Amino acid sequence: MMAQRSERRRIHLDQSDLLCTKGCGFYGNTAWQGLCSKCWREENQRDKQKQIQDDCALAERLQREEEEAYASRQQKAQSQAAVTPFNKFEERKTKEKSSKVNTVTKFFTPSSKTPPKKDATAPLDSQSSPSTCSTANRPSSADTDLATREFIDFLKPLKYGRQIFRQCRAFTESMAYKRDMGVEDMSECAQDFYQSLSERLHTQFKGSSEYVEGIMDEVERYMTTRLYKEVFCPETSDDEKKDLAVQKRIRALHWVTTEMLGVPVDEEIPEASDSVVKAITDVIELDSKRVPKDKLACITRCSKHIFNAIRISKKEAASADDFLPTLIYIVLKANPPRLQSNIQYITRFCNPSRLMTGEDGYYFTNLCCALAFIEKLDGKSLNMTSEEFDRYMSGVQVSPNWPPVDGAALSQVHERLDLLSGLGERQELVMERARQMESDLIDWTDEVEQNVQSILETFEARNPPVVTSSGSAATGAAAVSSAIDSDNVENEQLPPPLTPQVFAG
Repeated sequence: MMAQRSERRRIHLDQSDLLCTKGCGFYGNTAWQGLCSKCWREENQRDKQKQIQDDCALAERLQREEEEAYASRQQKAQSQAAVTPFNKFEERKTKEKSSKVNTVTKFFTPSSKTPPKKDATAPLDSQSSPSTCSTANRPSSADTDLATREFIDFLKPLKYGRQIFRQCRAFTESMAYKRDMGVEDMSECAQDFYQSLSERLHTQFKGSSEYVEGIMDEVERYMTTRLYKEVFCPETSDDEKKDLAVQKRIRALHWVTTEMLGVPVDEEIPEASDSVVKAITDVIELDSKRVPKDKLACITRCSKHIFNAIRISKKEAASADDFLPTLIYIVLKANPPRLQSNIQYITRFCNPSRLMTGEDGYYFTNLCCALAFIEKLDGKSLNMTSEEFDRYMSGVQVSPNWPPVDGAALSQVHERLDLLSGLGERQELVMERARQMESDLIDWTDEVEQNVQSILETFEARNPPVVTSSGSAATGAAAVSSAIDSDNVENEQLPPPLTPQVFAG
Protein backbone atom coordinates (compact mmCIF):
# COMPACT_ATOMS: atom_id res chain seq x y z
CA MET A 1 0.00 0.00 0.00
CA MET A 2 2.84 2.40 0.83
CA ALA A 3 4.46 1.54 -2.52
CA GLN A 4 1.27 2.47 -4.36
CA ARG A 5 1.13 5.79 -2.58
CA SER A 6 4.69 6.68 -3.55
CA GLU A 7 3.93 6.03 -7.24
CA ARG A 8 1.47 8.93 -7.43
CA ARG A 9 2.66 12.42 -8.28
CA ARG A 10 2.94 14.20 -4.98
CA ILE A 11 2.36 17.80 -4.03
CA HIS A 12 5.65 19.63 -4.18
CA LEU A 13 6.40 23.01 -2.62
CA ASP A 14 9.84 24.48 -2.94
CA GLN A 15 11.16 26.20 0.16
CA SER A 16 11.73 29.35 -1.87
CA ASP A 17 7.96 29.53 -2.39
CA LEU A 18 7.57 30.16 1.33
CA LEU A 19 9.91 33.17 1.34
CA CYS A 20 9.10 36.79 0.57
CA THR A 21 8.95 37.51 -3.16
CA LYS A 22 11.12 40.58 -2.60
CA GLY A 23 14.03 38.32 -1.67
CA CYS A 24 14.52 39.76 1.82
CA GLY A 25 14.87 36.26 3.32
CA PHE A 26 11.80 36.39 5.57
CA TYR A 27 8.68 34.22 5.23
CA GLY A 28 5.97 35.56 2.95
CA ASN A 29 2.23 35.35 3.32
CA THR A 30 -0.50 34.73 0.76
CA ALA A 31 -2.62 37.42 2.42
CA TRP A 32 0.17 39.90 1.62
CA GLN A 33 0.60 38.69 -1.98
CA GLY A 34 3.66 36.64 -1.09
CA LEU A 35 5.42 39.45 0.77
CA CYS A 36 6.61 39.49 4.37
CA SER A 37 5.06 41.91 6.83
CA LYS A 38 7.93 44.40 6.48
CA CYS A 39 7.87 44.53 2.68
CA TRP A 40 4.08 44.58 2.64
CA ARG A 41 3.97 47.62 4.91
CA GLU A 42 6.53 49.41 2.78
CA GLU A 43 4.58 48.66 -0.39
CA ASN A 44 1.33 49.67 1.26
CA GLN A 45 2.78 52.96 2.48
CA ARG A 46 4.15 53.75 -0.97
CA ASP A 47 0.76 53.06 -2.53
CA LYS A 48 -0.98 55.24 0.02
CA GLN A 49 1.52 58.06 -0.49
CA LYS A 50 0.97 57.88 -4.24
CA GLN A 51 -2.80 57.90 -3.71
CA ILE A 52 -2.51 61.00 -1.50
CA GLN A 53 -0.41 62.75 -4.12
CA ASP A 54 -2.91 61.87 -6.85
CA ASP A 55 -5.78 63.14 -4.69
CA CYS A 56 -3.96 66.40 -3.97
CA ALA A 57 -3.22 66.86 -7.69
CA LEU A 58 -6.89 66.25 -8.49
CA ALA A 59 -7.97 68.78 -5.85
CA GLU A 60 -5.55 71.39 -7.19
CA ARG A 61 -6.75 70.84 -10.74
CA LEU A 62 -10.40 71.17 -9.71
CA GLN A 63 -9.60 74.32 -7.76
CA ARG A 64 -7.70 75.80 -10.69
CA GLU A 65 -10.54 75.09 -13.10
CA GLU A 66 -13.07 76.64 -10.76
CA GLU A 67 -10.91 79.71 -10.26
CA GLU A 68 -10.55 80.16 -14.02
CA ALA A 69 -14.30 79.79 -14.47
CA TYR A 70 -14.89 82.23 -11.65
CA ALA A 71 -12.51 84.79 -13.19
CA SER A 72 -14.20 84.50 -16.57
CA ARG A 73 -17.61 85.00 -14.98
CA GLN A 74 -16.35 88.03 -13.06
CA GLN A 75 -14.96 89.56 -16.23
CA LYS A 76 -18.23 88.90 -18.00
CA ALA A 77 -20.22 90.47 -15.17
CA GLN A 78 -18.06 93.61 -15.16
CA SER A 79 -18.64 94.11 -18.88
CA GLN A 80 -22.33 94.63 -18.25
CA ALA A 81 -23.19 98.26 -17.54
CA ALA A 82 -26.15 97.82 -15.26
CA VAL A 83 -26.49 95.56 -12.30
CA THR A 84 -29.64 93.51 -12.57
CA PRO A 85 -31.20 91.10 -10.09
CA PHE A 86 -29.81 88.33 -12.25
CA ASN A 87 -26.29 89.61 -11.58
CA LYS A 88 -26.88 89.32 -7.84
CA PHE A 89 -28.12 85.78 -8.29
CA GLU A 90 -25.05 84.94 -10.37
CA GLU A 91 -22.77 86.40 -7.71
CA ARG A 92 -24.40 84.32 -4.97
CA LYS A 93 -24.10 81.19 -7.11
CA THR A 94 -20.43 81.89 -7.71
CA LYS A 95 -19.79 82.20 -3.99
CA GLU A 96 -21.46 78.84 -3.39
CA LYS A 97 -19.24 77.16 -5.98
CA SER A 98 -16.16 78.80 -4.47
CA SER A 99 -17.17 77.43 -1.10
CA LYS A 100 -17.48 73.91 -2.60
CA VAL A 101 -13.98 74.20 -4.06
CA ASN A 102 -12.57 75.14 -0.67
CA THR A 103 -14.37 72.15 0.87
CA VAL A 104 -12.82 69.74 -1.64
CA THR A 105 -9.40 71.27 -1.02
CA LYS A 106 -9.74 70.87 2.73
CA PHE A 107 -10.86 67.24 2.28
CA PHE A 108 -7.56 66.32 0.61
CA THR A 109 -5.46 68.50 2.91
CA PRO A 110 -4.30 67.14 6.31
CA SER A 111 -6.51 68.47 9.07
CA SER A 112 -4.99 70.87 11.56
CA LYS A 113 -6.91 69.05 14.29
CA THR A 114 -5.06 65.81 13.59
CA PRO A 115 -2.52 65.30 16.37
CA PRO A 116 1.10 65.32 15.19
CA LYS A 117 2.76 61.98 14.74
CA LYS A 118 4.85 61.02 17.70
CA ASP A 119 8.54 60.84 17.22
CA ALA A 120 9.76 57.27 17.47
CA THR A 121 13.03 58.45 19.02
CA ALA A 122 11.36 60.48 21.78
CA PRO A 123 11.56 58.98 25.27
CA LEU A 124 8.56 57.07 26.50
CA ASP A 125 7.84 59.38 29.40
CA SER A 126 7.78 62.42 27.11
CA GLN A 127 4.72 61.13 25.25
CA SER A 128 1.47 61.92 26.95
CA SER A 129 -1.25 59.34 27.45
CA PRO A 130 -4.42 60.34 25.56
CA SER A 131 -6.82 58.91 28.08
CA THR A 132 -9.83 60.71 26.63
CA CYS A 133 -11.69 57.42 26.70
CA SER A 134 -11.36 56.20 30.26
CA THR A 135 -10.96 52.56 31.04
CA ALA A 136 -14.04 52.69 33.24
CA ASN A 137 -16.21 53.41 30.19
CA ARG A 138 -15.01 50.31 28.35
CA PRO A 139 -16.74 46.96 28.91
CA SER A 140 -14.66 44.72 31.11
CA SER A 141 -14.55 40.96 31.41
CA ALA A 142 -12.73 38.39 33.46
CA ASP A 143 -10.27 37.71 30.62
CA THR A 144 -9.37 41.37 30.11
CA ASP A 145 -9.02 42.00 33.85
CA LEU A 146 -6.78 38.97 34.22
CA ALA A 147 -4.67 40.04 31.24
CA THR A 148 -4.27 43.52 32.73
CA ARG A 149 -3.18 42.18 36.13
CA GLU A 150 -0.71 39.75 34.58
CA PHE A 151 0.71 42.50 32.35
CA ILE A 152 1.16 44.83 35.32
CA ASP A 153 2.85 42.07 37.35
CA PHE A 154 5.18 41.39 34.42
CA LEU A 155 6.16 45.06 34.07
CA LYS A 156 6.68 45.78 37.78
CA PRO A 157 10.33 44.60 37.90
CA LEU A 158 11.21 46.54 34.72
CA LYS A 159 12.80 49.96 34.99
CA TYR A 160 10.53 51.51 32.36
CA GLY A 161 7.53 49.27 33.01
CA ARG A 162 5.25 52.15 33.98
CA GLN A 163 5.89 54.00 30.70
CA ILE A 164 5.36 50.83 28.67
CA PHE A 165 2.04 50.15 30.37
CA ARG A 166 0.93 53.75 29.88
CA GLN A 167 1.66 53.58 26.16
CA CYS A 168 -0.09 50.23 25.70
CA ARG A 169 -3.15 51.31 27.64
CA ALA A 170 -3.36 54.57 25.68
CA PHE A 171 -3.22 52.66 22.40
CA THR A 172 -5.93 50.16 23.34
CA GLU A 173 -8.20 52.95 24.56
CA SER A 174 -7.61 54.99 21.40
CA MET A 175 -8.73 52.00 19.33
CA ALA A 176 -12.22 52.56 20.76
CA TYR A 177 -12.48 55.52 18.38
CA LYS A 178 -11.53 53.30 15.43
CA ARG A 179 -14.33 50.72 15.67
CA ASP A 180 -15.91 52.06 12.48
CA MET A 181 -12.55 52.06 10.72
CA GLY A 182 -11.70 49.29 8.29
CA VAL A 183 -9.96 46.28 9.80
CA GLU A 184 -6.95 46.77 7.53
CA ASP A 185 -6.49 50.31 8.85
CA MET A 186 -6.78 49.00 12.42
CA SER A 187 -4.18 46.37 11.58
CA GLU A 188 -1.86 49.02 10.21
CA CYS A 189 -2.22 51.03 13.43
CA ALA A 190 -1.34 47.95 15.50
CA GLN A 191 1.64 47.08 13.31
CA ASP A 192 2.93 50.68 13.53
CA PHE A 193 2.62 50.55 17.31
CA TYR A 194 4.49 47.22 17.48
CA GLN A 195 7.31 48.54 15.32
CA SER A 196 7.56 51.87 17.15
CA LEU A 197 7.63 50.25 20.59
CA SER A 198 10.13 47.61 19.49
CA GLU A 199 12.49 50.25 18.12
CA ARG A 200 12.28 52.24 21.36
CA LEU A 201 12.98 49.15 23.44
CA HIS A 202 16.08 48.46 21.36
CA THR A 203 17.41 52.03 21.28
CA GLN A 204 16.43 53.52 24.64
CA PHE A 205 16.44 50.49 26.92
CA LYS A 206 19.47 48.85 25.27
CA GLY A 207 17.85 45.44 25.58
CA SER A 208 18.92 42.27 23.79
CA SER A 209 16.77 40.79 21.03
CA GLU A 210 15.49 37.98 23.28
CA TYR A 211 14.70 40.47 26.04
CA VAL A 212 12.81 42.77 23.70
CA GLU A 213 10.90 39.87 22.12
CA GLY A 214 9.82 38.70 25.57
CA ILE A 215 8.40 42.14 26.36
CA MET A 216 6.72 42.35 22.95
CA ASP A 217 5.06 38.99 23.52
CA GLU A 218 3.47 40.27 26.73
CA VAL A 219 2.48 43.52 25.00
CA GLU A 220 0.77 41.51 22.27
CA ARG A 221 -1.03 39.34 24.83
CA TYR A 222 -2.33 42.36 26.75
CA MET A 223 -3.45 44.33 23.68
CA THR A 224 -5.06 41.52 21.70
CA THR A 225 -6.92 40.19 24.74
CA ARG A 226 -8.48 43.59 25.35
CA LEU A 227 -9.17 44.26 21.66
CA TYR A 228 -10.24 40.74 20.70
CA LYS A 229 -13.96 41.46 20.32
CA GLU A 230 -13.28 44.55 18.21
CA VAL A 231 -10.64 43.12 15.86
CA PHE A 232 -11.46 39.39 15.46
CA CYS A 233 -13.85 38.83 12.56
CA PRO A 234 -15.21 42.41 12.71
CA GLU A 235 -18.45 43.42 11.04
CA THR A 236 -16.57 45.73 8.68
CA SER A 237 -14.83 42.77 7.02
CA ASP A 238 -16.00 39.79 4.96
CA ASP A 239 -14.17 37.24 7.12
CA GLU A 240 -17.36 35.47 8.19
CA LYS A 241 -18.45 35.06 4.58
CA LYS A 242 -15.06 33.56 3.71
CA ASP A 243 -15.26 31.21 6.70
CA LEU A 244 -18.56 29.79 5.48
CA ALA A 245 -17.17 29.39 1.96
CA VAL A 246 -14.09 27.52 3.27
CA GLN A 247 -16.17 25.20 5.45
CA LYS A 248 -18.51 24.46 2.57
CA ARG A 249 -15.54 23.78 0.31
CA ILE A 250 -13.94 21.38 2.80
CA ARG A 251 -17.22 19.50 3.32
CA ALA A 252 -17.48 19.08 -0.45
CA LEU A 253 -13.98 17.53 -0.46
CA HIS A 254 -14.76 14.85 2.15
CA TRP A 255 -14.01 12.14 -0.40
CA VAL A 256 -10.31 13.05 -0.76
CA THR A 257 -8.09 10.26 0.58
CA THR A 258 -4.47 10.00 1.62
CA GLU A 259 -3.65 8.16 -1.62
CA MET A 260 -4.98 11.01 -3.74
CA LEU A 261 -2.84 13.56 -1.90
CA GLY A 262 0.20 11.30 -1.63
CA VAL A 263 0.20 11.46 2.16
CA PRO A 264 2.93 9.18 3.56
CA VAL A 265 1.02 8.36 6.76
CA ASP A 266 -0.19 4.87 7.59
CA GLU A 267 -3.13 5.26 9.96
CA GLU A 268 -3.23 1.50 10.53
CA ILE A 269 -0.25 1.99 12.85
CA PRO A 270 -1.74 2.94 16.26
CA GLU A 271 1.04 5.43 17.08
CA ALA A 272 0.66 7.20 13.74
CA SER A 273 -3.13 7.26 14.05
CA ASP A 274 -2.81 8.73 17.54
CA SER A 275 -0.55 11.51 16.21
CA VAL A 276 -3.08 12.27 13.47
CA VAL A 277 -5.85 12.60 16.07
CA LYS A 278 -3.70 14.94 18.17
CA ALA A 279 -2.89 17.06 15.11
CA ILE A 280 -6.60 17.37 14.30
CA THR A 281 -7.33 18.33 17.92
CA ASP A 282 -4.66 21.05 17.89
CA VAL A 283 -5.84 22.65 14.66
CA ILE A 284 -9.43 22.68 15.96
CA GLU A 285 -8.25 24.18 19.27
CA LEU A 286 -6.85 27.11 17.27
CA ASP A 287 -10.21 28.89 17.38
CA SER A 288 -10.49 28.74 21.18
CA LYS A 289 -7.44 30.96 21.77
CA ARG A 290 -7.46 34.75 21.85
CA VAL A 291 -3.79 35.69 21.67
CA PRO A 292 -2.05 35.30 18.28
CA LYS A 293 0.95 33.70 19.98
CA ASP A 294 -1.29 31.01 21.51
CA LYS A 295 -2.94 30.39 18.15
CA LEU A 296 0.49 29.97 16.56
CA ALA A 297 1.41 27.54 19.34
CA CYS A 298 -1.57 25.36 18.33
CA ILE A 299 -0.35 25.37 14.71
CA THR A 300 3.17 24.46 15.81
CA ARG A 301 1.97 21.56 17.98
CA CYS A 302 -0.21 20.31 15.13
CA SER A 303 2.75 20.41 12.75
CA LYS A 304 5.01 18.53 15.14
CA HIS A 305 2.40 15.78 15.53
CA ILE A 306 2.27 15.57 11.72
CA PHE A 307 6.04 15.15 11.53
CA ASN A 308 5.82 12.46 14.20
CA ALA A 309 3.11 10.57 12.28
CA ILE A 310 5.22 10.68 9.09
CA ARG A 311 8.34 9.52 10.93
CA ILE A 312 6.49 6.56 12.47
CA SER A 313 4.97 5.58 9.12
CA LYS A 314 8.15 5.93 7.01
CA LYS A 315 10.61 4.86 9.71
CA GLU A 316 12.70 7.90 8.74
CA ALA A 317 12.70 11.67 9.12
CA ALA A 318 10.00 13.57 7.25
CA SER A 319 10.75 16.04 4.46
CA ALA A 320 9.00 19.25 3.44
CA ASP A 321 7.37 17.41 0.51
CA ASP A 322 5.84 14.98 3.03
CA PHE A 323 4.70 17.66 5.43
CA LEU A 324 2.53 19.90 3.20
CA PRO A 325 0.29 17.10 1.75
CA THR A 326 -0.23 15.73 5.25
CA LEU A 327 -1.12 19.18 6.57
CA ILE A 328 -3.66 19.55 3.75
CA TYR A 329 -5.14 16.17 4.68
CA ILE A 330 -5.34 17.16 8.37
CA VAL A 331 -7.16 20.39 7.51
CA LEU A 332 -9.61 18.51 5.27
CA LYS A 333 -10.28 15.95 7.97
CA ALA A 334 -10.62 18.49 10.81
CA ASN A 335 -12.49 21.27 8.96
CA PRO A 336 -11.50 23.70 11.75
CA PRO A 337 -14.03 26.41 12.62
CA ARG A 338 -13.41 29.98 11.40
CA LEU A 339 -10.09 29.03 9.82
CA GLN A 340 -10.02 32.05 7.50
CA SER A 341 -10.81 34.45 10.36
CA ASN A 342 -8.08 32.97 12.54
CA ILE A 343 -5.48 33.24 9.79
CA GLN A 344 -6.49 36.82 9.04
CA TYR A 345 -6.44 37.70 12.75
CA ILE A 346 -2.92 36.32 13.17
CA THR A 347 -1.77 38.09 10.01
CA ARG A 348 -3.20 41.45 11.06
CA PHE A 349 -2.47 41.65 14.78
CA CYS A 350 0.41 39.31 15.57
CA ASN A 351 3.83 40.68 16.42
CA PRO A 352 5.29 40.88 12.86
CA SER A 353 8.71 39.55 13.84
CA ARG A 354 7.14 36.25 14.91
CA LEU A 355 5.75 35.59 11.43
CA MET A 356 8.93 36.56 9.62
CA THR A 357 11.28 33.98 11.16
CA GLY A 358 11.30 30.94 13.42
CA GLU A 359 9.31 27.73 13.45
CA ASP A 360 6.05 29.55 14.20
CA GLY A 361 6.45 31.61 11.03
CA TYR A 362 7.39 28.54 8.99
CA TYR A 363 4.42 26.44 10.10
CA PHE A 364 2.00 29.35 9.77
CA THR A 365 3.18 29.99 6.19
CA ASN A 366 2.62 26.31 5.39
CA LEU A 367 -0.92 26.50 6.82
CA CYS A 368 -1.64 29.50 4.59
CA CYS A 369 -0.34 27.53 1.60
CA ALA A 370 -2.49 24.53 2.56
CA LEU A 371 -5.61 26.69 2.70
CA ALA A 372 -4.77 28.29 -0.65
CA PHE A 373 -4.29 24.81 -2.14
CA ILE A 374 -7.68 23.64 -0.82
CA GLU A 375 -9.44 26.69 -2.26
CA LYS A 376 -7.89 26.05 -5.72
CA LEU A 377 -8.03 22.25 -5.61
CA ASP A 378 -9.01 20.67 -8.94
CA GLY A 379 -8.69 17.38 -10.78
CA LYS A 380 -5.14 18.10 -11.93
CA SER A 381 -4.03 18.55 -8.32
CA LEU A 382 -5.27 15.01 -7.54
CA ASN A 383 -4.01 13.33 -10.73
CA MET A 384 -7.49 12.89 -12.22
CA THR A 385 -9.50 14.31 -15.09
CA SER A 386 -11.88 17.24 -14.70
CA GLU A 387 -14.85 14.97 -15.42
CA GLU A 388 -13.83 12.51 -12.72
CA PHE A 389 -13.27 15.38 -10.26
CA ASP A 390 -16.73 16.78 -11.01
CA ARG A 391 -18.31 13.37 -10.41
CA TYR A 392 -16.66 13.15 -7.01
CA MET A 393 -17.72 16.69 -6.11
CA SER A 394 -21.33 16.02 -7.12
CA GLY A 395 -21.45 12.73 -5.19
CA VAL A 396 -22.17 10.63 -8.28
CA GLN A 397 -18.94 8.68 -7.83
CA VAL A 398 -17.50 7.39 -4.56
CA SER A 399 -13.78 6.97 -4.15
CA PRO A 400 -12.69 3.33 -4.55
CA ASN A 401 -9.42 4.00 -2.76
CA TRP A 402 -10.64 4.39 0.78
CA PRO A 403 -7.98 3.27 3.25
CA PRO A 404 -8.44 -0.40 4.21
CA VAL A 405 -9.83 -1.10 7.64
CA ASP A 406 -7.98 -3.46 9.94
CA GLY A 407 -9.86 -6.73 10.56
CA ALA A 408 -9.41 -6.57 14.33
CA ALA A 409 -10.58 -2.98 14.43
CA LEU A 410 -13.59 -3.82 12.25
CA SER A 411 -14.57 -6.74 14.46
CA GLN A 412 -14.21 -4.50 17.51
CA VAL A 413 -16.51 -1.96 15.90
CA HIS A 414 -19.12 -4.63 15.17
CA GLU A 415 -18.81 -5.98 18.70
CA ARG A 416 -19.43 -2.55 20.17
CA LEU A 417 -22.35 -1.97 17.84
CA ASP A 418 -23.88 -5.27 18.98
CA LEU A 419 -23.30 -4.27 22.60
CA LEU A 420 -25.00 -0.93 22.00
CA SER A 421 -27.90 -2.68 20.32
CA GLY A 422 -28.24 -5.06 23.29
CA LEU A 423 -28.13 -2.17 25.72
CA GLY A 424 -30.87 -0.44 23.76
CA GLU A 425 -33.09 -3.50 23.91
CA ARG A 426 -32.48 -3.87 27.65
CA GLN A 427 -33.30 -0.23 28.25
CA GLU A 428 -36.53 -0.55 26.27
CA LEU A 429 -37.48 -3.64 28.34
CA VAL A 430 -36.78 -1.81 31.62
CA MET A 431 -38.87 1.13 30.47
CA GLU A 432 -41.73 -1.20 29.50
CA ARG A 433 -41.64 -2.89 32.91
CA ALA A 434 -41.56 0.46 34.66
CA ARG A 435 -44.63 1.60 32.71
CA GLN A 436 -46.42 -1.69 33.60
CA MET A 437 -45.52 -1.27 37.28
CA GLU A 438 -46.89 2.26 37.24
CA SER A 439 -50.14 1.04 35.70
CA ASP A 440 -50.44 -1.80 38.28
CA LEU A 441 -49.85 0.65 41.12
CA ILE A 442 -52.64 2.90 39.89
CA ASP A 443 -55.02 -0.04 39.53
CA TRP A 444 -54.15 -1.30 43.05
CA THR A 445 -54.81 2.14 44.54
CA ASP A 446 -58.21 2.32 42.85
CA GLU A 447 -59.06 -1.21 44.05
CA VAL A 448 -58.15 -0.39 47.66
CA GLU A 449 -60.28 2.74 47.59
CA GLN A 450 -63.24 0.77 46.20
CA ASN A 451 -62.89 -1.97 48.88
CA VAL A 452 -62.74 0.56 51.70
CA GLN A 453 -65.78 2.38 50.34
CA SER A 454 -67.67 -0.92 49.99
CA ILE A 455 -66.90 -1.96 53.58
CA LEU A 456 -68.04 1.40 54.92
CA GLU A 457 -71.27 1.19 53.00
CA THR A 458 -71.94 -2.38 54.22
CA PHE A 459 -71.27 -1.43 57.85
CA GLU A 460 -73.54 1.59 57.66
CA ALA A 461 -76.28 -0.56 56.12
CA ARG A 462 -76.11 -3.05 59.02
CA ASN A 463 -75.95 -0.34 61.73
CA PRO A 464 -78.39 2.46 60.88
CA PRO A 465 -78.05 5.75 62.78
CA VAL A 466 -79.77 5.96 66.25
CA VAL A 467 -81.10 9.12 67.82
CA THR A 468 -79.70 9.60 71.34
CA SER A 469 -81.40 11.23 74.33
CA SER A 470 -79.66 14.48 73.55
CA GLY A 471 -81.28 14.53 70.12
CA SER A 472 -78.09 13.83 68.08
CA ALA A 473 -77.71 10.91 65.67
CA ALA A 474 -75.12 8.22 66.34
CA THR A 475 -73.95 5.48 64.05
CA GLY A 476 -72.10 2.25 64.39
CA ALA A 477 -70.53 1.35 67.72
CA ALA A 478 -71.39 4.71 69.21
CA ALA A 479 -75.07 4.11 68.49
CA VAL A 480 -74.96 0.63 70.07
CA SER A 481 -73.21 1.96 73.19
CA SER A 482 -75.73 4.76 73.61
CA ALA A 483 -78.60 2.30 73.14
CA ILE A 484 -77.26 0.02 75.91
CA ASP A 485 -76.89 2.96 78.31
CA SER A 486 -80.40 4.17 77.55
CA ASP A 487 -81.90 0.86 78.76
CA ASN A 488 -80.34 1.26 82.22
CA VAL A 489 -82.99 3.43 83.93
CA GLU A 490 -81.86 2.74 87.50
CA ASN A 491 -78.31 3.90 87.14
CA GLU A 492 -78.99 7.10 89.08
CA GLN A 493 -80.08 5.09 92.26
CA LEU A 494 -76.79 3.21 92.59
CA PRO A 495 -74.81 3.86 95.82
CA PRO A 496 -71.66 5.92 95.61
CA PRO A 497 -68.38 4.07 95.16
CA LEU A 498 -66.50 2.84 98.27
CA THR A 499 -63.67 4.96 99.61
CA PRO A 500 -60.53 3.02 100.67
CA GLN A 501 -59.62 3.45 104.38
CA VAL A 502 -56.33 2.78 106.18
CA PHE A 503 -56.52 0.88 109.47
CA ALA A 504 -53.82 1.15 112.15
CA GLY A 505 -52.43 -2.20 113.21
